Amino acid sequence: MNLNTNRLLLRPWRQEDADALYKYASDPAVGPACGWVPHRNREESRRIILTVLNGEHTFALVLKETQEPVGCASLFRGAVCAEQDLELGYWLGRPLWGQGLMTEAARRLVKYGFSQLECPRIWCAHAVSNARSRRIIEKLRFRQEFLREEVAPAIGERRLIYYYSRFREEERRGEG
Repeated sequence: MNLNTNRLLLRPWRQEDADALYKYASDPAVGPACGWVPHRNREESRRIILTVLNGEHTFALVLKETQEPVGCASLFRGAVCAEQDLELGYWLGRPLWGQGLMTEAARRLVKYGFSQLECPRIWCAHAVSNARSRRIIEKLRFRQEFLREEVAPAIGERRLIYYYSRFREEERRGEG
């Protein structure tokens, strides 16, 4: 399944995306903010495409203008999710920060989650230190639910995480 926005195609990851994935996922400013270690080489990126990024609702964010994958967004069963809930996760290559692309992609994925997957509630989270992610969540009109300390296993770091949620009924009423 593919999803479209004005500037992006959201599509499943492909093995041939490994070079582009490595280009952006090897940046030390990207992975640790999301709780994962920067990719060390292209082979690691290729393995991650086959294992981590092969989820049913995980999408490469492809710039329509260049056809290059520049980030990722997914809906998945997160740790705080009730049975039918999903969590929104995302990251974007640093050269594209500040252009509204992630908000555009996240907005489309939230719409997909509510309208096509009929998810009753979508969660999202960010580390207290990740102000960029907080701004995206605010633009999408998610409501802050709680703050808790967690360990990011991949990087072995304790950090405070804010959790937010949004209900399908709010979307139906046009509240966001």
